[in-house]
Amino acid sequence: MASKNIVTVTDGAFESEVSKSSVPVLLDFWAEWCGPCRAIAPYLDELADQYAGQVKICKLNVDDNQVTPSKFGVRGIPTLVMFKNGQVVDQIVGAAPKQKLETMIKNAIA
Repeated sequence: MASKNIVTVTDGAFESEVSKSSVPVLLDFWAEWCGPCRAIAPYLDELADQYAGQVKICKLNVDDNQVTPSKFGVRGIPTLVMFKNGQVVDQIVGAAPKQKLETMIKNAIA
C-alpha cells in the first residue's frame, strides 16, 4: 500500500511543495510505465513513513509534468533529487537500493 506520507507534485505545485519546503525534499521523477520506478516505490513508501516530519518525499510524473524535469536536466527515470532549502544537494539516476536512498536522506537531515 502506498504511503500517505508521499506527496504528489505537479509543475504548478513544485515551488510550494519543494522549493519552499521547511524540510529537505526527496523528489522522485517517475512514470507509470517505468519498471525501475515501480521497483523503488516500496522503498520510498517505507522511507516516507520512517522519516515523516524530517524529510518530505515527493513524486512527479514526467509524462504529466514536463517543465520541471527539463529544468533539472532529467534525462532518465527514475531520477531522485534531494533538495535542501530549495537547492539541489544530491541526485541519483536509476533504481537505487534502499540503503543508498536512506543515506541520501540522512545526509540531508544531518
